[in-house]
Amino acid sequence: MAVEVKYVVIREGEEKMSFTSKKEADAYDKMLDTADLLDTWLTNSPVQMEDEQREALSLWLAEQKDVLSTILKTGKLPSPQVVGAESEEEDTSHAA
Repeated sequence: MAVEVKYVVIREGEEKMSFTSKKEADAYDKMLDTADLLDTWLTNSPVQMEDEQREALSLWLAEQKDVLSTILKTGKLPSPQVVGAESEEEDTSHAA
């Protein structure tokens, strides 16, 4: 018999994602917190969006926080390697 430890991120009673490490689960939970804050902030935007569009944009911005931070701090896009590496990291860090 095998024993497997699984860390599950749950929001509003719904399982969002499961991970094999607590660190990854905490990072994902924090990213969802950031997405929630961005969603609330974007409701005050002069640009009208459907709820689904706003939620998707908020989640994407939260997932890309390092790239967004670099853009805001430097006024420049980071190198394509940095942007590509972050996207790949997001894709491979989740366990289903």
